[in-house]
Amino acid sequence: MLPLTALLASVALLLGGNGLLGTLLAVRSQVEGWGERTTGLVMSGYFVGFFLGTFTAPPLIRRVGHIRAFSFHAALAAAAVLIYPLWVEPAGWMALRVVTGMALVGLCTVIESWLNAQAAPAHRSRVFAVYMVVTLLALAAGQLMLDLQPPRSPVLFSVVAILFALAILPVSATRLSPPPLAVAPRAHVLEVCRAAPSAAAGALLAGMALGAFWGMGAVYAASLGLDRAGIGSFMAATILGGAALQWPIGRLSDRGDRRSTLAIVAALAAVTALIALRFDGAMQGGAHGLFFVFGGLAFALYPLAVAHLLDRLPPEQLLAGCSALLLLNGVGAAIGPAAAGVLMQQWGASALPGFFAVTLGLLALVAAGRRLLKAHRLLHAARFHPMLRTTPVALEMLPEIPDAADRGRREPARN
Repeated sequence: MLPLTALLASVALLLGGNGLLGTLLAVRSQVEGWGERTTGLVMSGYFVGFFLGTFTAPPLIRRVGHIRAFSFHAALAAAAVLIYPLWVEPAGWMALRVVTGMALVGLCTVIESWLNAQAAPAHRSRVFAVYMVVTLLALAAGQLMLDLQPPRSPVLFSVVAILFALAILPVSATRLSPPPLAVAPRAHVLEVCRAAPSAAAGALLAGMALGAFWGMGAVYAASLGLDRAGIGSFMAATILGGAALQWPIGRLSDRGDRRSTLAIVAALAAVTALIALRFDGAMQGGAHGLFFVFGGLAFALYPLAVAHLLDRLPPEQLLAGCSALLLLNGVGAAIGPAAAGVLMQQWGASALPGFFAVTLGLLALVAAGRRLLKAHRLLHAARFHPMLRTTPVALEMLPEIPDAADRGRREPARN
């Protein structure tokens, strides 16, 4: 793991800055009086950019190399962050969110392809787990920097830009050889929906719920009367819940039917969100504990969907299938903040936990219904891996995914 320290240090700097930026923008947009609907649309821009970047980043990396592509995307992200306080308009911020999302997916693609190439096949699962732990802890740490300055101050934007710029240093100074970047297999969404409907529903609906959390969670926390420090700790508590509970939930899912576990976890998350509907300003302290539990349940849904898909596909289709699942999750994440923002504008901030309850309750019904209708057909025994929505390159670190050479031997020749 020691040779990968530089890459993981860059991850921590990037995700710490990105975690701070997302919460800062949500809080600042409310200070500007834009309203929940506009804020939701602005925050959706990041996920749109992340989706677009999965297509634009790999060709650039193959053309100019990993280090220069990393520097390009980091400079783009830092410049976009510095423009936010100079262009305080909803349309401008939405455009900048798209640019930020495209830059971050480029940075993550470089890091993840490097990690994947440097990890021996026997150690890929451990490398992936460490990467996810660093990611979650960095995102949580970023929330706690929100109280350093008022949201109207440009200082926090400068802090984010500094973190993005500093992330270039470990990568540019590493002596690791840049890896080749393979062409990702084509994602067939309809085939995934037919092979594992519960996994497809889990990716889409969990994406909607967590996209709404990332985009509008800080707005909801502010509606409870929390100050800046409280908003940051609220967001951090939810993220840390996701880090703490994914592993035990995953171990339970490995021992039973994935769809049953998916249905139960989604139902519990929906119930937790329904309890949050009763919260008001007098119950601030309880919000942290409740959303710690909610985060632990909700963050486990996407990896449960991935594990279920891994169970249902033959090895040669796993990477393409997981890429399609990632696409569905990204679409859901782009829809979530915009949809939640419209509801919060109409019904108040309490509509956010209501949105969580509806989307995750629907997921519970779909998974439970599929469990009752269809017997479990295990094609490829897999294990649960704690994860966040990331780039298709990271999926190659899962030990169930055949390596590139193996896939080449399995795929038929094309004329």
